[in-house]
Amino acid sequence: MKVTDRIANDCPVEVTLSVIGGKWKPLILWHLYKGGVRRFLELQRIIPGITRKMLTQHLRELERDGIVARKIFNEMPLRVEYSLTKYGLTLRPLMYVLADWGSKHEAYVAKNGPRPAPRAEPHAPKRMIIAIG
Repeated sequence: MKVTDRIANDCPVEVTLSVIGGKWKPLILWHLYKGGVRRFLELQRIIPGITRKMLTQHLRELERDGIVARKIFNEMPLRVEYSLTKYGLTLRPLMYVLADWGSKHEAYVAKNGPRPAPRAEPHAPKRMIIAIG
């Protein structure tokens, strides 16, 4: 989140989610925590389903927010590595809590089964009344 972008109600959870939320950012962060320094194609390979465009976009956002560092090596072929900044490492406890909860949730679902999705009530078709007179 840019410093100039302010969340309307200053909710700390909303601020956190604006920086690390979404489908891909937590996975990017997790793999940087677990693997340390990673190259772009390595991240793309270990995060199934992420497109090159989305990975690029999210890495740029995380870099802009001071969470991820990008290091370019002046060699051919060009080599770029991504790692967590010192500030990014402050998210480590949060990532481990998320991972722990995910493991517990998997065990819960294995034991209890998934909850069925609530079913929408079917709407009765509207009837038209025609007055003949």
